[in-house]
Amino acid sequence: MSQATQIKLAPALDFRAAGPLRDQFLAQRGKAIEIDGADVQRIGGQCIQVIAAAQRTWMQDGVEFALANPSDEMLRALGHIGMDSYFAEPAAS
Repeated sequence: MSQATQIKLAPALDFRAAGPLRDQFLAQRGKAIEIDGADVQRIGGQCIQVIAAAQRTWMQDGVEFALANPSDEMLRALGHIGMDSYFAEPAAS
């Protein structure tokens, strides 16, 4: 992914982080994004929903959106709700 805006996810993505995470994505709308999930130690359903909604929005806009380096915890949480393969392929135009 060339010229992508990098967004590094926080270690704790609980319900309090969902609003600020949404705002962070909205501020980058229209730009290619690569989110780095390497530091995620805890992620709740609200933040997973925000990330999934952002990915879908970027796909509908025809803009690249990728998840890079998801931590084991992030993959485990995604797997628990059946979304472990949801982010396997980058969304592209």
